[in-house]
Amino acid sequence: MRVGIGRDCHRLVEGRRLVIGGVAMDSPRGADAHSDGDVLLHALIDALLGAVGLGDIGDHFPDTDPQYEGADSRDLLRRTVALVRRNGMSVHNVDATVMLERPKLGPLKQQMREQIAADLGISPGRVNVKAKTAEGLGAVGGGEAIEAEAVVLLEE
Repeated sequence: MRVGIGRDCHRLVEGRRLVIGGVAMDSPRGADAHSDGDVLLHALIDALLGAVGLGDIGDHFPDTDPQYEGADSRDLLRRTVALVRRNGMSVHNVDATVMLERPKLGPLKQQMREQIAADLGISPGRVNVKAKTAEGLGAVGGGEAIEAEAVVLLEE
């Protein structure tokens, strides 16, 4: 068994689509990022890579490489899962938290779980997504940023 932890954050800006956990949502602001800016999937990718000891998302999908501009993070996640499998591991379960003031994520958490589970090749019951606010504190609380953390357990 191996454990990995990942974290990501992005500034929120006008005119960008907001994508979290592979789900595009109605929001006037989205993540300012080279790819689609899906902080949840980026944190999960880092957790997966960390558990296998293969660096981080920037090592594999650098924001300096034009081929990843606007990249779909679900595609990056599936590519990472393939790398994890090539290293003899599979995903046992995921626990993740998204920190965002608005929009409220409660109604979309199940859809996120299902999409993430499909990309990982596991049942949705092995994926947990929590949504938190920052109670008006800091950049997240002020609606200026979004953050996510993920923990994964891998097994041989």
